[in-house]
Amino acid sequence: MKKGLNRQWWKEGVVYQIYPRSFQDTTGNGVGDIKGIIKRLDYIKSLGVDIIWLNPIYESPNDDNGYDISDYRNIMHEFGTMADFDALLAGMKERGLKLVMDLVVNHSSDEHKWFQESRKSRNNPYRDYYHWWPAEKGTPPKRWSYFDVKGNAWQYDKTTDAYYLHYFSVKQPDLKWENPKVRQEVYSLMEFWFEKGVDGFRMDVISFISKDSDFPELPEVYDGKFIPFYSDGPKLHEYLHEMNQSVLSKYDIMTVGEAPGIGLDNALDFVDENRKELNMFFHFELMALDRKEGKTFEMTKEPWKLTAFKKVHSDWDAVFAEKGWGSMFLNNHDFPRTVSRWGNDSKTHWHNSATMLQTFLLSMRGTPYFHYGEEIGMTNIRFNNITDYQDINTINRYKTLEQNGGDLEEFIANEKDASRDNARTPMQWDTSENAGFSQTKPWLKVNTNYEEGINVASQETEKNSVLNYFRQMAQVRKDYPALVYGSYQLLLQADEEVYAYSRTFEEERYLVLLSFSTTKTTKTIDEIDFKQAELVISNDEIYTTGQVNTFELKPYQACIYKL
Repeated sequence: MKKGLNRQWWKEGVVYQIYPRSFQDTTGNGVGDIKGIIKRLDYIKSLGVDIIWLNPIYESPNDDNGYDISDYRNIMHEFGTMADFDALLAGMKERGLKLVMDLVVNHSSDEHKWFQESRKSRNNPYRDYYHWWPAEKGTPPKRWSYFDVKGNAWQYDKTTDAYYLHYFSVKQPDLKWENPKVRQEVYSLMEFWFEKGVDGFRMDVISFISKDSDFPELPEVYDGKFIPFYSDGPKLHEYLHEMNQSVLSKYDIMTVGEAPGIGLDNALDFVDENRKELNMFFHFELMALDRKEGKTFEMTKEPWKLTAFKKVHSDWDAVFAEKGWGSMFLNNHDFPRTVSRWGNDSKTHWHNSATMLQTFLLSMRGTPYFHYGEEIGMTNIRFNNITDYQDINTINRYKTLEQNGGDLEEFIANEKDASRDNARTPMQWDTSENAGFSQTKPWLKVNTNYEEGINVASQETEKNSVLNYFRQMAQVRKDYPALVYGSYQLLLQADEEVYAYSRTFEEERYLVLLSFSTTKTTKTIDEIDFKQAELVISNDEIYTTGQVNTFELKPYQACIYKL
């Protein structure tokens, strides 16, 4: 148990992530909007969640669906107006909900005023807001880009005969944090939103903000692996500490950093309370479990192992056992749907695996994050044709493969399970046209299984639905502090069918049993007396074996016992 328990609202809260383009359209243009979120606030409150994380709603040309920001202090016209945003925030406050927004400041849009000025001339006052490499110095040292067709993070710009850096799309030039004026601009825009009443930021690829402006060749220690190199900038912690001292420490807010490249060995450098940097961050070790090494979006042929899944979570829990705080997620806007990836979305096992995974997230230490639709068990859409995809990541990787004569059929087969668009299909509200998301053709196709019970309206009236189980389990987390603050102990470590662990807080101990098997399983835990154990919640009927130390689980069953 942690010494000197430090209770915080952002540790005890449950986060609900909304991808605004896909949540609710009220204008009839096929795109979700702020008024759509307002319309659904009572529903969101009914889930038992406490915090809404809202993907970017700032002014943007939408090259990367809002992660290319052209004005940090205005709202994208597709989503509404600042008056709509103010109404949203007021409606959330009335319901006791907190709002966390996306902070995207590793890069801006190339249509931002800063970059428009920066590219005009080499002596422009905004020139040093971005990373430029003059062409007379020759070709800049290799840097890799996520979304560039050629994988090249340097883009030549003939106006000033120079290259600019973009770790992501060519329309997302990287900001130069080494310039103190840039950092002050960022802190100022953060204050703007905090003064409006926003409760925190999810910080997009925040581990990438520090660069060595001399751009040396990639050091040998990284062996061609750019992501660990990008996250090891020389002044990263100096900037995060400065941000904390300049802005974050002045407000009662939460921060969570998206931190690709950060591992177990340096995790506490970001979230140890004494360092005064961030509250928590997202690591990506789990997200790499079913991916080829070094390939964020390419699936392995072999299925992932439950023992590896357990090890990831057990190792990360141990890091935060005494200091710092973790975040728990299985899905977000960048990764495919939870039940399709970590569970089993067949009709036979969909209900139990969806609710089992909800039980997992809500019974582990660390703030739990749910992507919209997880509460009703939304699944991957698995598009067959490249023309159905909208995501720049899938489209540009397809173009790269096409230009190089690669196997396009194999690529589409991979994207059916790996594409980010799987997590971005419109929210499934009811059985009306387009699942109640929009009265017109949506920006991205709706999954047709909304007609088969995977929608809010159908599950509202069903006592044992995935939705109503989510509500029950969210309440269980609130009722039992051990599930938030308790220590964690892994049981049945080598078992490939059942994930079992205990949570202990003060004098209370709880046992969590999670089946990841398609068949009924019987297991024994010598130290547990099941005859004395009190059932807290289960997603299926309980069968007792009659033996003190032995339990039986149906496929994908989840149980929590008070011991």
